[in-house]
Amino acid sequence: MLGFLIRLLPFWVREPLLIVIGSVFGVRIMYLAVTEHDRVAAGIGLVFLVFTAIRVHGVVRALRARRNPSPAASAGGATADAAAHAQAQPQAALSQAPVQPQPQPQAGTGPRPGAGTPKKDHNAWGQAIGAVALFGALGAILWLGPRFMPSEEVNATPPASCSDETHEELPKVYKQKPRPVTGEELCDAVLRPDLATLLGTPGEKATSASGSDNTAPLTDGKVAQPEARIAFDTYTVNVSATYNDLSIDQYVKLMKYGEESDIKTVKVRGRSAVFSTDHTMKIEINLGGDGGSGGPVGQGPLERTLSVALDRGDRGGYCEITVWSESGALPSDTALLDIAEKVLPKIPERPGR
Repeated sequence: MLGFLIRLLPFWVREPLLIVIGSVFGVRIMYLAVTEHDRVAAGIGLVFLVFTAIRVHGVVRALRARRNPSPAASAGGATADAAAHAQAQPQAALSQAPVQPQPQPQAGTGPRPGAGTPKKDHNAWGQAIGAVALFGALGAILWLGPRFMPSEEVNATPPASCSDETHEELPKVYKQKPRPVTGEELCDAVLRPDLATLLGTPGEKATSASGSDNTAPLTDGKVAQPEARIAFDTYTVNVSATYNDLSIDQYVKLMKYGEESDIKTVKVRGRSAVFSTDHTMKIEINLGGDGGSGGPVGQGPLERTLSVALDRGDRGGYCEITVWSESGALPSDTALLDIAEKVLPKIPERPGR
């Protein structure tokens, strides 16, 4: 239906309209193909540009045909003049009339061009300027197109946010003085614009972010343990703060007693810290038959954890930064150290007791 309506338009309305549409869509699709390395989109954009080039060629030929007379019409006029001249010659011979001398053209004047004489094309510069303007317009569309034309990001998922719209009441332990950091505050400290860069995956955007005001298990709600989780396509970052009496020194002894491997003690901002590696837990749930059933708990992918004391004196309590990925790949320890350098200033040091 749309094609039929377009064919009904006059030539000098239809062709410029198709040229504009083909140029805009062709350049836009080619831009997306280059930025996203999509060969299919590049082929589609090339088709649009070729279609536009054919239309431009047709308009140029039409303009030249209107500007220059038809060669067939010029030839017909010349033949008629020759026939008339041939008929006039016998009559002039019979009459034997004296031939009058023809007036000589004055200096500075010349014969006027006949009707069939082709006019010189004085519009060469105009065509050149028009071609430059056309390529300039295409370049402007390529440069400014993403700002004014809708793209796939219009309907994309909004960026991850740590805000909790439920605003549940905090557990009693979070109302003590000094107050522990909340899960939302911890999430805001972790969800930094450069977090993906610190992880070694620049360009990725967080797909989800959450914070929770938990309490440590088996403590009857008396030990605050806020937690924040930020998920990317490659890695997931989990940060928690445990306000108990366990120091990093005691924590390291427990890990060695459990014969854990890949333990490395370091200092972060003057605080005691330790690296450790463990497996995440993997639980499979079968939703079919008998209302669903859970399988045994298995080992998931490896996770790397950096545990840092909540104060410089290591008097108890620690912050844990854990990173893992579904593929099992882990970032370098430097990435965890960089994240700790950014996050720890947002967590108040635990005062002496």
